[in-house]
Amino acid sequence: MRVEAVRGMPDILPEETPLWQYVEAEVREAFAIYGYREIRTPIVERAELFSRGVGEATDIVHKEMYVFPDKKGQLLALRPEATASVVRAYIEHGLHARGGVAKLYYLGPMFRYEKPQKGRKRQFHQYGVEAIGSLDPALDAEVIDLAWYIMERLGLRREGLFLRLNSIGCPEDRPRYREALREHFVPHRERLCPDCQRRLEENPLRILDCKVPTCQEIARDAPRSVDYLCEGCRAHFRELLGYLDALGLAYEMDPKLVRGLDYYTRTVFELASRDLGAQDALLGGGRYDGLVEALGGPPTPGVGFAGGLERLILVLGVREPPDKCFRLIHGPDVYLLPVGEGEKIEALRILAQLRRAGIPSDMDYAGRSLRKRLQAAARSGARCALFLGEEELSRGEVKARDLASGEEEYVPVGELVDYLKRRG
Repeated sequence: MRVEAVRGMPDILPEETPLWQYVEAEVREAFAIYGYREIRTPIVERAELFSRGVGEATDIVHKEMYVFPDKKGQLLALRPEATASVVRAYIEHGLHARGGVAKLYYLGPMFRYEKPQKGRKRQFHQYGVEAIGSLDPALDAEVIDLAWYIMERLGLRREGLFLRLNSIGCPEDRPRYREALREHFVPHRERLCPDCQRRLEENPLRILDCKVPTCQEIARDAPRSVDYLCEGCRAHFRELLGYLDALGLAYEMDPKLVRGLDYYTRTVFELASRDLGAQDALLGGGRYDGLVEALGGPPTPGVGFAGGLERLILVLGVREPPDKCFRLIHGPDVYLLPVGEGEKIEALRILAQLRRAGIPSDMDYAGRSLRKRLQAAARSGARCALFLGEEELSRGEVKARDLASGEEEYVPVGELVDYLKRRG
């Protein structure tokens, strides 16, 4: 009797791997251009990491994790997602003590015991980023912009993609919203699926994520999370929308979008394809401002996203990968220094422009002084710092400083890409 692969854990054959290698290389280069560095965490973790981080009431922990005891009886799990693992490593290795924002990316296999279907397997490959250390909504905008940029690099049309967006508020908002949801769902308890009857008691937000048609129908008129936000969360969301508008990134408000993990706070989003049918999400993410603290670290905000390679390759279709040589990027070439808060929107626009031109660029999101940010620029290895002051921008210019020689010159914003490429 022959031995076959485990159901839902397919082989990737030699004729398929060139396209995988191409997509992985494009994703890695995109992450590096935006200033993210790779972190590799173990495939096996303590099971409690996910029950504490992802949430006991989630489907992932409740019925999808591969859990087993080791020889000492300790419960271990094949990682079902990567954010909890990255945050565990962030705490364990003291990355928070380095200051600033830790910008990390990962790419590797995850495992969930769920029904295999097109684009969804029990072993699947996930790519994603985590930006840990800042509450700045401009960082949310950067993460979303990076998601769009990856799709653009791979040749997916903007018209075929759309961004779902919502804010689910902070822990202070959650009790009022949960109670409003319970009041909405309790009269329909008997019509809810068995899982949602359990969720009604444990965490009614999870009902909004259910795919059972009856539950979706009941949830259609459920209270909206944006109506229960505190003023701080409202202001954060307003600023994010302003940044997305400035970057020209269209979005659709989705009041039922909550994502499937309990650690999310404030911003949640999905970038979806119009070519995938009902299971249309290519990637999703949001904020998790309490996760570091929940796993034993200091109070530290974070934001990120994750996407599945299988689904991305599915939407790309059968194609020959281009014959392309990929470069290694070790850090930013250019570091932007908006002098004040008012210049941040223009800084984001310029960052997006430089990155799409293939110029690795970054800026600080930790709210530090200009002097501290200039020190961070020097430590990053960047060769050029761009100062964006009110006076310079009013003339349509930025001040470029060579960080090795200290020489400075004023460069028109419209000529920045050519100027930086000439510098090499």
